[in-house]
Amino acid sequence: MLVGGFAAGVATRTIRPVEAAAEDVRIADLDWVDARRDRRVPARLYWPPEGAAPARPMPLIVFSHGLGQSRMGYSYLGRHWAANGFASLHVQHVGSDGSVWAGNPFEILDRVNGAADEREAIARAADMSFALDRILDRDDAFAASIDRARIVAAGHSYGANTTLLLGGARVVRDGRTLDRRDPRFKAGIVISAPPFYGERDLHAVLAAVAMPTFHVTATEDVIALPGRRSPVQDRLDVYEAVGTTRKVLAVFQGGSHSIFTDRALTGGARLNPQVKRATAEGALAFLDLAFRGDPGPLASWSETWRPILAVAPTAYPVAASSRSPSRRDRPRS
Repeated sequence: MLVGGFAAGVATRTIRPVEAAAEDVRIADLDWVDARRDRRVPARLYWPPEGAAPARPMPLIVFSHGLGQSRMGYSYLGRHWAANGFASLHVQHVGSDGSVWAGNPFEILDRVNGAADEREAIARAADMSFALDRILDRDDAFAASIDRARIVAAGHSYGANTTLLLGGARVVRDGRTLDRRDPRFKAGIVISAPPFYGERDLHAVLAAVAMPTFHVTATEDVIALPGRRSPVQDRLDVYEAVGTTRKVLAVFQGGSHSIFTDRALTGGARLNPQVKRATAEGALAFLDLAFRGDPGPLASWSETWRPILAVAPTAYPVAASSRSPSRRDRPRS
């Protein structure tokens, strides 16, 4: 139920109740417009249940959807993260959202090509930075509750590429470097990242990514879109090419590319919910490593989910001086 301070001062937001299964996570739909670019930037904010938010400002995860998705998708991630004390802001990219699948079916290839165009890729990163600007605006009702030192970029598929752009991925065009790095993002959750299509030197594109990154894929994670196909090896190549040594890889056994969306049956009726839950939990375990220097939660996660993992992640080394006390400042689910 949405009550009190969450709705205060948010008259333009559409507040929706959440099913009991979502543990009373609160949701706000935000309909922003970036006037400078004349571009709509809708978003959906998942907020911890009343009384469950940490006493101090909470981390924020800003999520970028895959091609043809929307702010409504990946709800299992937003709900889980919010239930565990993280705000989760899901941004919709109007140039590569569900409109790709609408209209004349004979023109779908043109719409996919337009959505995958380099200009849209850059616009998506700008959407994420704009949404972060808005949520951190000092006049916003949510700003004071967000910890600016613990802001995370996350995304699936095309959204994983967007996350890497925000983390420092860059390409050179006509002697000019296209760089959308936003240093406010301190870590990245990279789910099923495609290759940077058309780029021959992946290491050159990703060498400057310095923020800690958690990479997630599956052994059957094949991308098959009109005019585009990408094997699982591309996901592994992206992981290897990322410049930082502060990176972790998890590979589920089986699965599919769309198992990480809200679709309920892809990858198998039994495996699908397991992968979803494991992905949501794994991201938070990784963030304990990235923000607290605590490898324990990730080690426990790897052991818990070992039966469905082809590659179980191991923590990168952290200096003893960087480790925070083991007490967690978010409730457990």
